[in-house]
Amino acid sequence: GSNTQLEDTAPRIVEHPTDVLVSRGEPATLSCKAEGRPPPVVEWYKDGERVETDREDPRSHRTLLPGGSLFFLRILHGRRGKPDEGVYVCVARNYLGEATSRNASLEVAGE
Repeated sequence: GSNTQLEDTAPRIVEHPTDVLVSRGEPATLSCKAEGRPPPVVEWYKDGERVETDREDPRSHRTLLPGGSLFFLRILHGRRGKPDEGVYVCVARNYLGEATSRNASLEVAGE
């Protein structure tokens, strides 16, 4: 049984994001690492809506790091709202299925 063929595997999250409290204007990172074969594509959702990163919008202040983590160049927070505050999950997908991380909340520290 010397079968060296590597089996494809559905994604699994090996590093989950954790809650972060960040001051506005500061950078922040929400960690996520997924494994699978073929390597899964990672997407982030905030309060159920897909998070756009600089892959979709080059001007975005959010970057999807190679490992799947979500990096904020600076946390946006204005009088009119807190666009980055909310509950985030990371979803990893390949053709065999998908895996969803635990919820992580991003909070902006009070004024």
